[in-house]
Amino acid sequence: MTFVLLYEQSWPPKETNLNTELFIARRIISGNKNRKHFSSTITGVVIFGISLSIAVMIASVAIVTGFKKEIRNKVIGFGSDIQVINYDSNLSYQTSPIPLNDTIVSMFSSIEGVRHVQPFAIKAGIVKTSSDIQGLVLKGIGEHFDWSFFDKSMKEGQHFNVTDSAYSNSIVISSWVARKLKMKVGDSFHMWFVDKRPRFRKFTISGIYETSLSEFDQTFAIVDIKHIQRLNDWTNNQVSGLELEVDNFNDLTDITWEARASAASFFFDDGSRLKVRNIVERYPQIFDWLKLQDINVIIIIVLMLVVAGFNMISGLLILILDRTYMIGVLKALGSPNLIIRKIFLYQSSYLILRGLLWGNLIGIALCFLQKKYELIRLNPENYYLTTVPINLNILHILLINAGAMLVIMMFLIIPSMLVSRISPARSIRFT
Repeated sequence: MTFVLLYEQSWPPKETNLNTELFIARRIISGNKNRKHFSSTITGVVIFGISLSIAVMIASVAIVTGFKKEIRNKVIGFGSDIQVINYDSNLSYQTSPIPLNDTIVSMFSSIEGVRHVQPFAIKAGIVKTSSDIQGLVLKGIGEHFDWSFFDKSMKEGQHFNVTDSAYSNSIVISSWVARKLKMKVGDSFHMWFVDKRPRFRKFTISGIYETSLSEFDQTFAIVDIKHIQRLNDWTNNQVSGLELEVDNFNDLTDITWEARASAASFFFDDGSRLKVRNIVERYPQIFDWLKLQDINVIIIIVLMLVVAGFNMISGLLILILDRTYMIGVLKALGSPNLIIRKIFLYQSSYLILRGLLWGNLIGIALCFLQKKYELIRLNPENYYLTTVPINLNILHILLINAGAMLVIMMFLIIPSMLVSRISPARSIRFT
């Protein structure tokens, strides 16, 4: 009866710029808002279901991408994106040196996408205190070392400065090692090295870091590179290798191949060559594990889209049945099935857009709260992180919304065909 009052002319209407289907859909929506009706409850349930699905998808993608980014940055912080070492070096911590000169440094720093080049040297030894013994791998760094990663992870103290003029006896260790040795910032200890003859060095703790990556925290400490060079009987121009930092991790493979092409034409006087390997090749087990997290996101997104789609289908069917009389009147006036289907698809689009709006607001708000206040904590022994990480990316959010809108609308094509099965004579007679 409501619809009949809207029109005092025969069907179809006269030529006008008015989108008739959209006009009728808007009147139905506004009519449901202004009065208590069964369909109002249904639309509320539909909007809630879509909102919940979108919020879950946004939060899931933000958490998983944030988790992958944090773990990746921690692994890169220890070993850089790309390492250049002597081809004769193996997987042990006893490395063969390469010469450090301007030719080699400029050869790799000139590669497009390489942000920073820094030398390093490693040496394994044993820490001996009055009550404890602990194996440790020293990573020697030079004056151009990028401390940004360790500064973010520093729990106590600070990093030390390296100069060309003098040795620095300072050392940066992990909180795990500090607890193991029962030491704090300012304490000193002796570290022993066994090669051709036993040697020892005395170090003073200047800083204590914590990354929650047990594999690295229990292994590495940072010292002046001159200690490693002297312990290995190297000159000041010999190092274990070079570390290359790249601007964009997504370009890592291309930059690695370019670095290998540059290294392939470089030979030392003794005939040895350079070997280039990136962080993914050095720690494949970690990055393969991170790739598995994508499967979890895909499963969650598919499940949420199916839930939202079937929720919308059930809502549309109820809306069509609730407007059976209106459909009968429209058909009696000569309206084709396609026009009537468009009316309900417009109405469904409105409900989907409202669901997307509320879902985005809820999902983004929850992510911001977690990122700022760290409401959900994690066990670092199991997850390598102390809190649930968040990585909000506008592109991810846009793709989720566009994909959800497209998939849900595709779900609605078949149930909207129910309109063609409604007989105008029966729907008007028995209403």
